Amino acid sequence: MPASSPPRTAATPRQPAAERVYDHVKRAVLERRYEGGMLLTEGELADAVGVSRTPVREALLRLEVEGLLKLYPKKGALVLPVSAQEITDVVETRLLVEEHAVRKAATATPAGLVARLEELLARQHEQAGAGQLADVAVSDRCFHAEIVRATGNAILVRLYDQLRDRQLRMGVAVMHAHPDRIAKNITEHTEILEAVRTGDADAAAEAVHRHVSWVRNLVHGDVR
Repeated sequence: MPASSPPRTAATPRQPAAERVYDHVKRAVLERRYEGGMLLTEGELADAVGVSRTPVREALLRLEVEGLLKLYPKKGALVLPVSAQEITDVVETRLLVEEHAVRKAATATPAGLVARLEELLARQHEQAGAGQLADVAVSDRCFHAEIVRATGNAILVRLYDQLRDRQLRMGVAVMHAHPDRIAKNITEHTEILEAVRTGDADAAAEAVHRHVSWVRNLVHGDVR
């Protein structure tokens, strides 16, 4: 009898080439492997991902629209540095959204919110201990996003989500420049969590303001 063939398994659909380039470049920019001021060429990116130049162009156009790159014809794509003005604008927007959200969360804590915040805080502890700065930045961002999402305001959530990539990029940059800030962030997240848990809206808003404003204070040279 002929040997039986192994059972067929469904092939995992491969990600489109442009999407692979987009993910590769975006992650490298957010993690600062491609730092601000670096010029990326289509050829280098095509070789790095193993695709032709056409999907590279498509991916770079998307990233330019998102404000991470600036394209220069026949030269390549410049990774845009994080500017002081961008940091100021992001912090101002975050304060408007997050102080409102945390007050609402502390006044009427939605079911499951405290447990989710506890889980994210524990994850940050583990990632910080392992030196995984990019992952710490993601968990940091998720912690705040959970509070905003708990408002149930879909428009507010969409507005906040537009800041996601900028927050992640800034977070990684700050952690690299100020590694001692990681422990302080976790301590401040704990303060926010406790204020939400106890229903103290004023303390929660004050803790968020102090925590979020730190990056702006850094830009203006007023860091404590």
